[in-house]
Amino acid sequence: GVELVESGGGSVLAGGSLALSCAVSGSTPRITYCVAWFRQAPGKEREVIAAIDTGDTPDYVDSVKGRFTISKDNAENTLHLQMNNLKPEDTAIYSCAASEPWVGYECLSSKYYNYWGQGTQVTVSS
Repeated sequence: GVELVESGGGSVLAGGSLALSCAVSGSTPRITYCVAWFRQAPGKEREVIAAIDTGDTPDYVDSVKGRFTISKDNAENTLHLQMNNLKPEDTAIYSCAASEPWVGYECLSSKYYNYWGQGTQVTVSS
């Protein structure tokens, strides 16, 4: 399987920035599958917000495009999410996820995320 351990998060005022990291370990020496960031706001369903494929091509939902940047460090097997210009509506629990090993593309729409980090709270105050 795959193990994911997150770090980062916290509280910030609107317009501020935060960074999340996710250490990925598993049966392969490199991340050769989809990895993504999800979030779940209070009273809402969990949603994918950013994903990156095996070719390191990122993809984003419209609500975070231009503000968030997903990246992957292949040497360290670490996933990152840089969040700028944060808004109160970005408040949520953020989780990193990895897909099944045979899924490498079309990551934003993949239904095969079966490995999850523990989640970290991000709170944005106005």
